[in-house]
Amino acid sequence: MEAQAQGLLETEPLQGRDEDAVASADFSSMLSEEEKEELKAELVQLEEEITTLRQVLSAKERHLVEIKQKLGMNLMNELKQNFSKSWHDMQTSTAYKKTHETLSHAGQKATAAFSNVGTAISKKFGDMRNSPTFKSFEERVETTVTSLKTKVGGTNHSGGSFEEVLSSTAHASAQSSAGGPRRAEEEELQC
Repeated sequence: MEAQAQGLLETEPLQGRDEDAVASADFSSMLSEEEKEELKAELVQLEEEITTLRQVLSAKERHLVEIKQKLGMNLMNELKQNFSKSWHDMQTSTAYKKTHETLSHAGQKATAAFSNVGTAISKKFGDMRNSPTFKSFEERVETTVTSLKTKVGGTNHSGGSFEEVLSSTAHASAQSSAGGPRRAEEEELQC
């Protein structure tokens, strides 16, 4: 008995198949002819009201567009205003503020880390330059450059900077490979 009473008093929502059963049920056999006529008249009246409301809505929308045009408001201005409002709303949200603070803090830490790496690298280069190995290499290069200048025929033995030595060596080797100034004069005479 309890099972029957519970079946009648179910409070669960209808399932998909239950909804299909209700939709396919024929309620017209339960209605009298008078009730059917009243419902048909009400249906026609509702359809007419819906049509009228659609026409009124369309006329109101046209009037709205005309007013906006007279005020100089166009679609682009509205989009800009909506975007500005959305951007402002987003910036004032707590999620944006928290994210901004977190990223700002992370950026500061990254900047500090890069600064520390740069300092460490420059310190390592300084240490390397002061090392005996680098100094002996630098002395060898200077000795080689000086001997090259002497062999090529450079008259300046003052040592100069590394760039000056390289440019003078390149200039001297260019003259010797081209055959010197005499070679250029001979070529001009043959033309």
